Amino acid sequence: MARAPVVIAVDAGTTGVRALVVDDETRVLDTAYRELTQYFPRPGWVEHDPVEIWTLVRSTLVEVAAKLDGAGREAVAIGITNQRETVVAWDRRDGSPKHRAIVWQDRRTLEACRQLEERGLQPLIRERTGLVPDPYFSGTKMRWLLEEGGVEDDGQLALGTVDAWVLWNLTGGPGGGTFATDVTNASRTMLFDIRDRRWSEELSEALRVPLRLLPEVRPSAGDAGHLPPTGVDGNGLLAGVPVTAIIGDQHAALFGQACFTSGMTKVTFGTGTFVVMQAGPSCPDPVEGLVTTAAWDVGGEAGMSYALEGSVFVSGAGVQWLRDGLRIIAAAAELEPLARSVESSDGVVVVPAFTGLGSPIWDPTARGTITGLSRGTGRPQLARAMVEAMAFQARDVLDAMAATGIAPTEVRVDGGAAVMDLLLQQLADQSRLVVLRPNSVETTAVGAATMAGLAVGLWPSLDELAGLWRKEASFSPVAASEVAEAQHTAWSRSVERSRHWAVAD
Repeated sequence: MARAPVVIAVDAGTTGVRALVVDDETRVLDTAYRELTQYFPRPGWVEHDPVEIWTLVRSTLVEVAAKLDGAGREAVAIGITNQRETVVAWDRRDGSPKHRAIVWQDRRTLEACRQLEERGLQPLIRERTGLVPDPYFSGTKMRWLLEEGGVEDDGQLALGTVDAWVLWNLTGGPGGGTFATDVTNASRTMLFDIRDRRWSEELSEALRVPLRLLPEVRPSAGDAGHLPPTGVDGNGLLAGVPVTAIIGDQHAALFGQACFTSGMTKVTFGTGTFVVMQAGPSCPDPVEGLVTTAAWDVGGEAGMSYALEGSVFVSGAGVQWLRDGLRIIAAAAELEPLARSVESSDGVVVVPAFTGLGSPIWDPTARGTITGLSRGTGRPQLARAMVEAMAFQARDVLDAMAATGIAPTEVRVDGGAAVMDLLLQQLADQSRLVVLRPNSVETTAVGAATMAGLAVGLWPSLDELAGLWRKEASFSPVAASEVAEAQHTAWSRSVERSRHWAVAD
């Protein structure tokens, strides 16, 4: 009897690595997860161990793959999605990392970004890449590794984002692994021309990052190599299975939410909050407060899509801070019940600008603040203020998008914090939009899986995938608009107080 076809997604995220199995109805059948160690060697610095990332990819894949035969299923493709701007440097001869990975949250290149602005390069970067000079993006991280991080360019050095590291190892590593990335991850580096869809020699010279060190840029969907005959871990599991999708995590979430039409918008509440609006097949002009990015390239008639994005650096990371730093909760699941134990935050506002402010303000010198404290402030008020901060930050980005003339009409949400009804109601009240939560909030991994399945014909078209999207809950505005505006005004005042605190080293 033929085994049922399934697709596996590898989601190498910021706080953990997940492998997820999806069937031809886009239902999640199985998942495996491992938490990833965070390193903070200095204030503002965030690092990961590339070896640990690859070890967790292997172990999660082995866990789900080992169950396939017994369940009568066969993996027909693998999709990779990843934390995007994080940079890995490794030796192509043996796969040994040359440095810890520098994570997208890392702010060590603030002064390098200031120098780019002082040299008058911001308009060029904006026009070619759709981005702004900010430590968030990969290019200055790569430059730091080469010039200050002790990474030697000895002719065998590879520089890439996490997707390139995972793909290279997954397809054989030193024994012939594919050294490639896709347009979505390349578009986050400050080195990729998003209109010409190729690495920019002009920006390579400006940032002093040789293009020969970078991976080949390929479409998001298509043949990216196969697992070797020995399988994922020398055990024969998944031997020869093709990798047919590579896509950055926020783009994967947009795809998983079936946002295929211009104006459709998703909000992912993960480590940060990422608001992405589908902009269609033509690259839009730069928009104040937002970045322009490749949405994906699926090849064929559907081809290339672009998106407008606003990136908020801290949301789920703020919940971790409440848990691990302040210890006002013991687990993330305790946040909503604690926040609901009070009717309001009693005027307390938390601005979680721990690593600066992203979109739409872009102030890397901002730092976290808590305003409105009184003697009666306690754990519940802080918990509620953190939930409200997530909604306020998302609203600010949605407001910037509405000003482009392609106003979002509804918001599809995902990510770990999207399970909180309180958060989604707050977002509906603040944005004055309908907020929809799908059956599975793991849409990042589902997006990578469905794109991989699309590439091998498991689904014939985007229209069919759109028809498989299902909502689990809907939230409409219920608070009076004047109440929502008063809350947002207090938030905006607190944001102003958080700005211009830090200085470059």
